[in-house]
Amino acid sequence: MAFKCYSIKLGARLSQPDSRMLCVRLRALSGIVSAVVSGMELKIWYYGVFPASKVNLLVASIMNSYKKQGEEPEMADYRREALLSVGSFIAMQLLKKASPGAFASVKLLRSALILYISRNFIKNGVTGLVRDNRPNADTLTATAVVASVLAGKPESSLSLLALSNGAEMLTSYAAEKARGHISGLLNLNQPYVWLVDNGIERKVPVKEIKAGDIIAAHTGEKICIDGQVLSGTAAINQASITGESAPAMKKKGLPVYAGSVVEAGEVVIKVEKVGDDTSLAHVVHLVEEAQTRRAPVQNFADTMANLLVPISFLGAAIVYGATRDWQRVLNLLFIDFSCGLKLSTATAISAAIGAAARKGILVKGGNYIEALADTDTVVLDKTGTITIGVPQVSSILTVENVDEKELLLLAASAEHHSVHPLAVAIQKYVKDKEWTVPQHKSSKTIVARGMTAIVPDFEDYKGGEVLVGSAKLMQERNVSGMEQITVEDITMGYIYVSRDGKLLGAIGIKDPIRPLMKKTLNQMRRHGVDEVVMLTGDSKAVASEVARDMDIDAYHAEVLPEDKANHVMKLKKRGTVMMVGDGINDAPALAFAHVGVTLGGRQTDLAAESSAVTIRSEDPTRLIEALQLGRRTMNLIHQNFTATIMVNSAAMILGALGVINPLWSAVIHNTATLAVVLNSARILAPDKRRMAG
Repeated sequence: MAFKCYSIKLGARLSQPDSRMLCVRLRALSGIVSAVVSGMELKIWYYGVFPASKVNLLVASIMNSYKKQGEEPEMADYRREALLSVGSFIAMQLLKKASPGAFASVKLLRSALILYISRNFIKNGVTGLVRDNRPNADTLTATAVVASVLAGKPESSLSLLALSNGAEMLTSYAAEKARGHISGLLNLNQPYVWLVDNGIERKVPVKEIKAGDIIAAHTGEKICIDGQVLSGTAAINQASITGESAPAMKKKGLPVYAGSVVEAGEVVIKVEKVGDDTSLAHVVHLVEEAQTRRAPVQNFADTMANLLVPISFLGAAIVYGATRDWQRVLNLLFIDFSCGLKLSTATAISAAIGAAARKGILVKGGNYIEALADTDTVVLDKTGTITIGVPQVSSILTVENVDEKELLLLAASAEHHSVHPLAVAIQKYVKDKEWTVPQHKSSKTIVARGMTAIVPDFEDYKGGEVLVGSAKLMQERNVSGMEQITVEDITMGYIYVSRDGKLLGAIGIKDPIRPLMKKTLNQMRRHGVDEVVMLTGDSKAVASEVARDMDIDAYHAEVLPEDKANHVMKLKKRGTVMMVGDGINDAPALAFAHVGVTLGGRQTDLAAESSAVTIRSEDPTRLIEALQLGRRTMNLIHQNFTATIMVNSAAMILGALGVINPLWSAVIHNTATLAVVLNSARILAPDKRRMAG
């Protein structure tokens, strides 16, 4: 089914949160595949009939509610309210000391000012009662303010309002810094590039670059496109994509990504993707959308906070009935649990998603952060996950009077045009040795068996009719000398090579295990993983060898893609399953697992779409970092829960007993809220416990 694109010109440049919200809500509509805001343009990809009325309604709603301010509207509101309440408090204290009579005569004015300062608390508190049929944190504050005014002591609540608004401003600032951390990390901030035209470089704006153009990138410059190196060599830091701090050496034929920085050298690049199609834009899109997906613990925090608000009212009523002391009543009304519970949890989840992206780990939602923390079973695909997915020459066996170079060059010549993975491994080996492959006169593919070619004499070696393929092919063609080669490793794939009907030798090719993979699996067990299972379509002999070498608990060989999903479903009945894969055949299993993880830069688009976590690096220790991050996040959230409930409960008890006054109650409550939010933001600090290689 072909997708269509529809563009809408927006009347203003939306802020990042508004753009994110608009796109998420549009993608929820039936028929909408994707939506992206680029500058002042909205692009929507859809199939079938375009839902114009619903789209226009959503766009109008977002645009009407958008405030054209130079900073986040919420932050500006908090700052304004904090300055107003603090300024009013100072002014009243000065008036009280300078002229007590005048201070007493403006009692009504003082009450009106305090009600105005607390207008947002009153509005939100009443709205909560009317719309949700339950009191919220603002209902508590509004009740405390009204009670102080009715008691004839409006200034007592003013100091509390000044403290609350100041703390709200600081808390909001800390939370927003945590949630917005990733935006600065992934900012391109490179307005111009060097366009190469007929060998001449000229500086042009990035927005003028299109796919197919040729650009140059020099030392110190940031690459703004995805492309392929045409010439040159450079050390490029691509931490924004892979999370790897060490620069990668790039030369002809290798890919480069937007957001990476040329640390040394220079390269000429053919542009493949620009703007919203680049890998960097994909990272930003995933991170922004992930922050809209709530974790179950966030829903729990909200539910718990809503249940605790009536307790404050009940406590206040009991205290008033027992003591008739408004000061003690205000103590309880100015303390609530919801701020600390809700804010600290949301901040921790958002900070975790941002911290993961900084390491090249893209988590698609807060629910997966929580699932990572609970993971006790890990299922791994073999090819491309446990192994690197690229076959390599690992052993060379020759008959008497035949050297390795002769064997490999004859094989490479015969398979020069083959794209079979085993042939590619031979070609790569010869290329790395910087040997010149002799040109064959003719070649022919033998389906499912191998290749045959006529190779002329070359260097000091004899040519002839070269046959390259399996042992079965050699037997079918009656090749002599097969008994001279003894194959010991049955898990390795062997390509046999003969010349003019006589065996020359065999080339052993194996898909090597990823470096650090065994250490990664051992570390997983130390981080709460009880069972490691391998699924593979390979033979039982190969699977058994890998499972034994890697100390894997269980394995299933010769498994079809749908069977992988069935195995994952069975394991889900026993625990929380993380499935790690990279190919199309892994997509069903990745989708069914509690946490589907794609590992490595060669992952397919389908696998990446089916997974909950995408790791762009080839380094398997990133799996440990993902598990550590999930557990660290949930530990901090549990710390925050405990601290919020214990500190606020203690303050309520002390307030009810009259040990502290309302001002100290508010100080304790707001300090505790700020402390747990800052504790959540600690996730953004670098984790020094990263596993050494």
